[in-house]
Amino acid sequence: MKKLGVIFDNLYLQHDNGMGHPESPQRLLAIHDMLTTTGLINEVTRINPRDATQEEICLVHDPEYFNLIKSTRGRPRIFLDPDTSTSPLSFDAALRAAGGMLSGIDSVVKKEVDIAFALVRPPGHHAEKNRAMGFCLFNNIAVGAAYAINSYGFKRILIVDWDLHHGNGTQNIFYTSPNVLYFSLHQYPYYPGTGGINEVGAKEGTGYNVNVPLPAGMGDKEYIKVFFEILGPIAQQYRPEIVLVSAGFDPYFDDPLGGMQVTPSGFAQMGRFLKELAESVCDGRLVLILEGGYNLEGLWHSTKAVIEELIGKRKTRYEDKDNVTKADAVIEQVKKVQSQFWRF
Repeated sequence: MKKLGVIFDNLYLQHDNGMGHPESPQRLLAIHDMLTTTGLINEVTRINPRDATQEEICLVHDPEYFNLIKSTRGRPRIFLDPDTSTSPLSFDAALRAAGGMLSGIDSVVKKEVDIAFALVRPPGHHAEKNRAMGFCLFNNIAVGAAYAINSYGFKRILIVDWDLHHGNGTQNIFYTSPNVLYFSLHQYPYYPGTGGINEVGAKEGTGYNVNVPLPAGMGDKEYIKVFFEILGPIAQQYRPEIVLVSAGFDPYFDDPLGGMQVTPSGFAQMGRFLKELAESVCDGRLVLILEGGYNLEGLWHSTKAVIEELIGKRKTRYEDKDNVTKADAVIEQVKKVQSQFWRF
């Protein structure tokens, strides 16, 4: 059995986007209910998160932007974009959300746990260097990657983003860096409009950005085939020193904000794949962080499947990778573009 550290804090529930907003505290409460109802809470290790410091946040965000978010502390609702707002405790929650990622990285690198899963909000992967968007304030996973480089001297970090939406913020922050390989599969064209096949990085980061833009309607067999056909070969050549995951559960088949068809078994297969990948390339170092996912029942069942997979309580059978799928044309296009950098 793998020792899984789970990061959770009641402060995450205090970030309030307003009545009827899909990114609500109920999302985390659904996952916590799953952990307690199933008894999984007794099979994981609780990690208490710390707050990220201003210096750590500013590894990827402009100081002026940090101060803008800080200025919302204690104030009633402030809209940063049409979808993204703050409440009096949002800044504090955002510091601890980023800090939750850092606590997870510390615990895994120091071998206190084998794998960590940061169950945080607000989410992060849309946040740009100097702009909040898409429900995101600070880019938690980007802060984590920069921290791992800065504090542990890592030179090769793999970020895998399986959220329904493209992580524009994460891509842009590391677009010119070879120290972070950003891999995303996402519904396209869709919000936020980025994530095309030809966005491959720039300058020293050319070849270290991999987008798999999928049309709506893709399910388990398409997602896992993308992992086997594209992610696997690239990761084996890149040899990351740690794998970080933007785990969004909005590709779920009944998510109100998405058009994908992934089931809890599909998420479990992706979790299994990444656990086995990390074991083969970086001594098992794997840290996941919650991004999207707005169907509460979907969150309940999908996070259960992933956590059971990560701790070794289940071993989900992979879909037959040789089957023809609706993603095959996109897979071949991505291989054609990426073959100038990687072997397939």
